Amino acid sequence: MIRDFHLADWFTLGNAVCGTGALFSSMSFLDDNDVLHIYLAVALVFAALVFDVLDGRIARWRQKVSLLGKELDSLADVISFGVAPAIIVYGCGMRGLYDRVILAYFVACGVSRLVRYNVMTEEMSGGSGKVTHFEGTPIPTSFAIVLMLGIAAYFGAVGENLWLGVWKFAGFTIHPLVLVYAISGSLMINRIRIPKP
Repeated sequence: MIRDFHLADWFTLGNAVCGTGALFSSMSFLDDNDVLHIYLAVALVFAALVFDVLDGRIARWRQKVSLLGKELDSLADVISFGVAPAIIVYGCGMRGLYDRVILAYFVACGVSRLVRYNVMTEEMSGGSGKVTHFEGTPIPTSFAIVLMLGIAAYFGAVGENLWLGVWKFAGFTIHPLVLVYAISGSLMINRIRIPKP
Protein backbone atom coordinates (compact mmCIF):
# COMPACT_ATOMS: atom_id res chain seq x y z
CA MET A 1 0.00 0.00 0.00
CA ILE A 2 2.81 2.45 0.85
CA ARG A 3 4.04 2.06 -2.72
CA ASP A 4 0.76 3.62 -3.88
CA PHE A 5 1.42 6.80 -1.89
CA HIS A 6 2.26 9.98 -3.78
CA LEU A 7 4.40 12.80 -2.35
CA ALA A 8 1.27 14.72 -1.28
CA ASP A 9 0.05 11.69 0.71
CA TRP A 10 3.17 11.83 2.89
CA PHE A 11 2.34 15.43 3.75
CA THR A 12 -1.20 14.31 4.59
CA LEU A 13 0.26 11.73 6.97
CA GLY A 14 2.28 14.55 8.52
CA ASN A 15 -1.05 16.28 9.19
CA ALA A 16 -2.38 13.17 10.97
CA VAL A 17 0.82 12.67 12.98
CA CYS A 18 0.74 16.30 14.18
CA GLY A 19 -2.92 15.96 15.18
CA THR A 20 -2.14 12.79 17.11
CA GLY A 21 0.77 14.56 18.81
CA ALA A 22 -1.63 17.33 19.87
CA LEU A 23 -3.84 14.68 21.49
CA PHE A 24 -0.90 13.22 23.40
CA SER A 25 0.19 16.68 24.52
CA SER A 26 -3.32 17.45 25.81
CA MET A 27 -3.31 14.23 27.82
CA SER A 28 0.10 15.16 29.25
CA PHE A 29 -1.42 18.45 30.43
CA LEU A 30 -4.08 16.46 32.31
CA ASP A 31 -1.29 14.56 34.01
CA ASP A 32 0.91 17.40 35.26
CA ASN A 33 -0.89 20.73 34.52
CA ASP A 34 2.21 22.16 32.81
CA VAL A 35 0.83 24.80 30.40
CA LEU A 36 3.69 24.07 27.98
CA HIS A 37 1.72 21.00 26.90
CA ILE A 38 -1.14 23.24 25.76
CA TYR A 39 1.29 25.44 23.83
CA LEU A 40 2.75 22.34 22.18
CA ALA A 41 -0.72 21.05 21.30
CA VAL A 42 -1.58 24.39 19.66
CA ALA A 43 1.74 24.38 17.76
CA LEU A 44 1.11 20.84 16.54
CA VAL A 45 -2.36 21.73 15.24
CA PHE A 46 -0.77 24.68 13.44
CA ALA A 47 1.82 22.30 11.93
CA ALA A 48 -1.06 20.03 10.86
CA LEU A 49 -2.62 23.04 9.13
CA VAL A 50 0.63 23.71 7.26
CA PHE A 51 0.80 20.07 6.15
CA ASP A 52 -2.87 20.24 5.10
CA VAL A 53 -2.25 23.29 2.90
CA LEU A 54 0.91 21.81 1.40
CA ASP A 55 -0.56 18.41 0.55
CA GLY A 56 -3.24 19.98 -1.65
CA ARG A 57 -0.78 22.29 -3.38
CA ILE A 58 1.69 19.48 -4.00
CA ALA A 59 -1.05 17.21 -5.38
CA ARG A 60 -2.18 19.91 -7.83
CA TRP A 61 1.40 20.86 -8.76
CA ARG A 62 2.34 17.25 -9.49
CA GLN A 63 -1.10 16.48 -10.95
CA LYS A 64 -1.31 13.39 -8.73
CA VAL A 65 -4.78 13.57 -7.22
CA SER A 66 -6.18 10.21 -6.14
CA LEU A 67 -9.18 8.79 -4.31
CA LEU A 68 -6.76 7.37 -1.74
CA GLY A 69 -5.30 10.83 -1.17
CA LYS A 70 -8.74 12.42 -0.80
CA GLU A 71 -9.87 9.86 1.77
CA LEU A 72 -6.55 10.06 3.60
CA ASP A 73 -6.87 13.85 3.75
CA SER A 74 -10.35 13.62 5.29
CA LEU A 75 -9.24 11.14 7.94
CA ALA A 76 -6.23 13.29 8.86
CA ASP A 77 -8.45 16.38 9.06
CA VAL A 78 -10.86 14.63 11.44
CA ILE A 79 -7.97 13.91 13.79
CA SER A 80 -6.23 17.30 13.58
CA PHE A 81 -9.16 19.69 13.23
CA GLY A 82 -12.03 17.74 14.78
CA VAL A 83 -10.89 15.46 17.58
CA ALA A 84 -7.74 17.39 18.61
CA PRO A 85 -9.52 20.75 19.21
CA ALA A 86 -12.18 18.96 21.26
CA ILE A 87 -9.64 17.10 23.38
CA ILE A 88 -7.45 20.19 23.87
CA VAL A 89 -10.36 22.16 25.33
CA TYR A 90 -11.42 19.15 27.39
CA GLY A 91 -7.90 19.12 28.83
CA CYS A 92 -8.14 22.86 29.46
CA GLY A 93 -11.12 22.28 31.76
CA MET A 94 -14.37 21.90 29.79
CA ARG A 95 -15.37 18.59 31.34
CA GLY A 96 -19.02 19.09 32.22
CA LEU A 97 -21.72 16.85 30.78
CA TYR A 98 -23.09 19.59 28.51
CA ASP A 99 -19.54 20.47 27.45
CA ARG A 100 -19.01 16.87 26.36
CA VAL A 101 -22.28 16.79 24.42
CA ILE A 102 -21.36 19.98 22.54
CA LEU A 103 -17.81 18.79 21.87
CA ALA A 104 -19.19 15.51 20.48
CA TYR A 105 -21.58 17.56 18.32
CA PHE A 106 -18.61 19.60 17.04
CA VAL A 107 -16.69 16.46 16.03
CA ALA A 108 -19.81 14.95 14.42
CA CYS A 109 -20.31 18.16 12.40
CA GLY A 110 -16.70 18.04 11.22
CA VAL A 111 -17.04 14.41 10.14
CA SER A 112 -20.36 15.13 8.40
CA ARG A 113 -18.91 18.12 6.57
CA LEU A 114 -15.98 16.09 5.26
CA VAL A 115 -18.21 13.24 4.13
CA ARG A 116 -20.54 15.66 2.36
CA TYR A 117 -17.60 17.29 0.60
CA ASN A 118 -16.21 13.93 -0.55
CA VAL A 119 -19.58 12.73 -1.82
CA MET A 120 -20.52 16.02 -3.47
CA THR A 121 -17.15 16.78 -5.11
CA GLU A 122 -18.28 15.56 -8.53
CA GLU A 123 -21.54 17.46 -8.37
CA MET A 124 -19.93 20.68 -7.08
CA SER A 125 -17.21 20.59 -9.74
CA GLY A 126 -19.75 20.50 -12.57
CA GLY A 127 -17.86 17.57 -14.13
CA SER A 128 -14.69 19.65 -14.56
CA GLY A 129 -12.88 18.00 -11.65
CA LYS A 130 -12.28 21.46 -10.08
CA VAL A 131 -14.41 22.37 -7.09
CA THR A 132 -15.21 26.09 -7.15
CA HIS A 133 -16.69 26.43 -3.67
CA PHE A 134 -17.19 24.82 -0.28
CA GLU A 135 -20.56 24.28 1.36
CA GLY A 136 -20.09 25.20 4.98
CA THR A 137 -16.84 26.30 6.55
CA PRO A 138 -13.88 23.96 6.01
CA ILE A 139 -12.93 21.94 9.08
CA PRO A 140 -9.39 23.43 9.30
CA THR A 141 -11.03 26.72 10.34
CA SER A 142 -11.23 25.15 13.79
CA PHE A 143 -7.58 26.17 14.18
CA ALA A 144 -8.96 29.61 15.13
CA ILE A 145 -10.52 28.00 18.22
CA VAL A 146 -7.28 26.20 19.04
CA LEU A 147 -5.37 29.47 18.76
CA MET A 148 -7.89 31.08 21.12
CA LEU A 149 -7.18 28.27 23.63
CA GLY A 150 -3.45 28.91 23.36
CA ILE A 151 -4.02 32.59 24.12
CA ALA A 152 -6.29 31.68 27.03
CA ALA A 153 -3.62 29.35 28.41
CA TYR A 154 -1.05 32.14 28.14
CA PHE A 155 -3.27 34.33 30.33
CA GLY A 156 -3.86 31.50 32.82
CA ALA A 157 -7.46 30.91 31.70
CA VAL A 158 -7.46 27.12 32.11
CA GLY A 159 -9.13 24.81 34.59
CA GLU A 160 -11.19 26.80 37.09
CA ASN A 161 -10.17 30.07 35.41
CA LEU A 162 -11.65 29.42 31.96
CA TRP A 163 -13.00 32.54 30.28
CA LEU A 164 -16.73 33.16 30.92
CA GLY A 165 -16.69 30.87 33.95
CA VAL A 166 -18.99 27.90 34.53
CA TRP A 167 -22.76 27.57 34.90
CA LYS A 168 -24.80 24.93 36.70
CA PHE A 169 -27.93 23.72 34.96
CA ALA A 170 -30.14 20.81 36.06
CA GLY A 171 -27.36 19.43 38.25
CA PHE A 172 -24.69 19.50 35.55
CA THR A 173 -22.10 22.05 34.51
CA ILE A 174 -21.50 23.88 31.26
CA HIS A 175 -18.80 26.36 30.33
CA PRO A 176 -20.34 29.09 28.14
CA LEU A 177 -17.10 29.22 26.13
CA VAL A 178 -17.98 25.79 24.71
CA LEU A 179 -20.67 27.52 22.63
CA VAL A 180 -17.85 28.61 20.30
CA TYR A 181 -17.58 24.93 19.38
CA ALA A 182 -21.34 24.68 18.79
CA ILE A 183 -21.19 27.69 16.45
CA SER A 184 -18.13 26.36 14.61
CA GLY A 185 -19.74 22.94 14.14
CA SER A 186 -23.00 24.47 12.92
CA LEU A 187 -21.13 26.62 10.39
CA MET A 188 -19.43 23.50 9.02
CA ILE A 189 -22.72 21.76 8.22
CA ASN A 190 -24.69 24.70 6.84
CA ARG A 191 -25.31 25.19 3.12
CA ILE A 192 -23.66 28.59 2.77
CA ARG A 193 -21.32 28.68 -0.24
CA ILE A 194 -17.74 29.77 0.33
CA PRO A 195 -15.52 30.32 -2.74
CA LYS A 196 -12.58 27.91 -2.86
CA PRO A 197 -9.19 29.54 -3.52
